[in-house]
Amino acid sequence: MKTSAPTTAAPARSRFLPKNFDSARPVAIIAGRGLYPQLTARALRAAGAPVRLIAFHDETAPELVDSFPAAEREIIKVGQVGHMLKALRRLEAGAALMAGQIRPRRLFDGLHPDLKAIAILASLKERNAASIFGAIAQEIEQLGIPLLDARAFLDHELATEGVMTGGKSRVDADSLEHGVRLARSVAQLDIGQSVVVSGGTVLAVEAFEGTDKMLRRAGEFGANEPLFVKTSKPKQDFRFDVPVFGRATLEVMREAKILAAALEAGATLILEKDAVLAEAKAANIQLIGY
Repeated sequence: MKTSAPTTAAPARSRFLPKNFDSARPVAIIAGRGLYPQLTARALRAAGAPVRLIAFHDETAPELVDSFPAAEREIIKVGQVGHMLKALRRLEAGAALMAGQIRPRRLFDGLHPDLKAIAILASLKERNAASIFGAIAQEIEQLGIPLLDARAFLDHELATEGVMTGGKSRVDADSLEHGVRLARSVAQLDIGQSVVVSGGTVLAVEAFEGTDKMLRRAGEFGANEPLFVKTSKPKQDFRFDVPVFGRATLEVMREAKILAAALEAGATLILEKDAVLAEAKAANIQLIGY
C-alpha cells in the first residue's frame, strides 16, 4: 500500500556540516543506488546549494542522472577511482558527499578498477567496506575537497527518540535493551548492523546478504512479537556509511509479520520519513527511536 504525506522542509543549514562549509561552492554527490541520492540532491537544491553529480553505470538512477545538465555531471564505472578524482576537479567541487549503496556483489563481479583503485587496494591490509571507502575518502580530501557527513541536509529524515508512529510502545523494555545490546555487539565486530530478536532469543543477524533478506529469514520462524533493531557501529564513519530504513524494508517487515522496529535516533535515515511513518501506522507496524 502506498500513501503520500507532505515532506518536512530541509533545513537551511544542516547540523552535520563543518563550520567552514562554503555554501557558494558546488557539492558533488557521489551517487549510488536508490532514493537516497535523489533525496540528497533535492535537499541540497532546496537549501540553495549548487549541486553536481558523479554517477555510476548500472547503479545510479537514470532519472537522477537526467536531472543534471551534461556539464554538471560525470558518469563512471564502479572502481574508477582515478576517474572520479578527475571528475571532482573538473566539476570544481567545493565539497563531496557519498549517498546511496553500490550493490555488494560488485566486489566480486562487475568491478572495473583503474590504476588508482589498484594502488589503493594493494595498500590495504584489510579489504572491507570501511577500509576501502576510508582510503577513497582520504584521496578525495587530499584534493582539498572535504567529504561531508552523508546525513548532511537530511536532518529532517533522521529517526528521533520515542514512538515515531504514535501511541504507547508495544515493545517490552527488556526486549528492546537486549536487541540494542546485541545489535551493537554485532556492529562492533563489523558483521552487520541489524538483528531480529524475540524475547531473549536471537532470530537472525544481518551479514553480507543485507537487511531485507535477514528480515525474511527471521519471519520464517513465526516467533512471538519479533523486534527488528538497527544500529550504527561504535566508530561509524558517517561520511560513507549511514544506516538507512525505507519503504522497501517496511514492506518486507509487513510480509514477514515483524511488527516493530527500533532505529537508532540521530543515526538512522528514514527515507521519505513522513510517508514511511504514515504507511507503518496504517500497517500496524511500530517504529521506535532509541
